[in-house]
Amino acid sequence: MPKAYLSLGSNQEPEKHLAQAVSTLRDTFGGVVLSDWIRTQAVGFDGPDFINGAAIIETDWDVHTLDHWLHALEDAHGRRRDVPRFSSRTLDIDIIFYDDLMLDGPGNLKIPRPELQHAFVLEPLVQIAPDFINPENGMTLAEMAAARR
Repeated sequence: MPKAYLSLGSNQEPEKHLAQAVSTLRDTFGGVVLSDWIRTQAVGFDGPDFINGAAIIETDWDVHTLDHWLHALEDAHGRRRDVPRFSSRTLDIDIIFYDDLMLDGPGNLKIPRPELQHAFVLEPLVQIAPDFINPENGMTLAEMAAARR
């Protein structure tokens, strides 16, 4: 079954929204491999710190179905889409990898996600999948993290 590597974050009641999101992921997909949570400064705007983490789920859903479901989960937590892209949010969940799929579109769906360049995405993923190979550059996540340091 395909594995999806997810980035999770929140800076509005993060403990509440992230705990509920992880619970929903477990209820829907079963086992969830979860990283530690890290606190990071907002990127691209001035705002409260984010709590970020990563998760791996197994799913037989195609990537588009999963992406729509994750957007609905964000919306259920009050995620606003009528504000600037870089702004505070109750819940943000992105598919960073979906096995070795490389995809650009439709819309903002891009895999691997460009946010992988940021420590708030890469560092939690390294905790739970250091040997995963990024299909875009052939490097493991651990190698990518070492190259950033």
